[in-house]
Amino acid sequence: MRLPVILFLITALAGSVPIKTLVFPTESCTSYVEMIPQKPMNLTAFTLCMRVATELSGQREIILFAYRTGNYDELNVWRELDGRLSFYMAGNPVLFKVPELRALQTHLCVTWDSTSGLAALFLDGKRSLSKIYRKGHTVSPGGRVILGQDPDIYLGDFDKHQNFVGEICDVNIWDVVLPDSVIQGMFAGQREPRGNVFDWESTELRINGDVEVAIRELYTPVWAQNVVINIEADV
Repeated sequence: MRLPVILFLITALAGSVPIKTLVFPTESCTSYVEMIPQKPMNLTAFTLCMRVATELSGQREIILFAYRTGNYDELNVWRELDGRLSFYMAGNPVLFKVPELRALQTHLCVTWDSTSGLAALFLDGKRSLSKIYRKGHTVSPGGRVILGQDPDIYLGDFDKHQNFVGEICDVNIWDVVLPDSVIQGMFAGQREPRGNVFDWESTELRINGDVEVAIRELYTPVWAQNVVINIEADV
């Protein structure tokens, strides 16, 4: 007698969304992109995420994100000379020993909360250990945010041996520490809530110097769907 055998298969549906990408092709002391925030950078907590790729290696500092007021580097993210990643808030940095950034795109997030002082870093959805950093501090508003250069004075005094060369995209900032699961979902391409301080899809970008804006496709898994297949079998 032949009876139906039911097999349940999981098929992943996938899609993609266009996303603008900034390409910094060469070392320069004039090329940078200014990002205009959607609300004041008055932060007692934050999550900062970006997708980044670079072929710069060896003993060279690389600035990944810079926010400076008239007096201080309020929030800077760096790759250090020894390959560690760090961020600075108006003082000494907090450093993380992680795999070096490469030509293959990396999803990078840093998180910090003033109340607890807890700071952490995520690379491709994997979370670092927590460190205590600048407990009770507040990131001050009124400055300017740029990608590609480190301003040693207010939007000036750039050094081409610290500038960024490569691609950066999907830069978002939230004024809260996001749950680990949300950051991991973003790495996987899920459509999580966009940044409420900087939303890469709508934030105004002001291009200066030799920076190209390209449109790429960001892979986005949509959902998994059950497919039922009936197969007749002899029993």
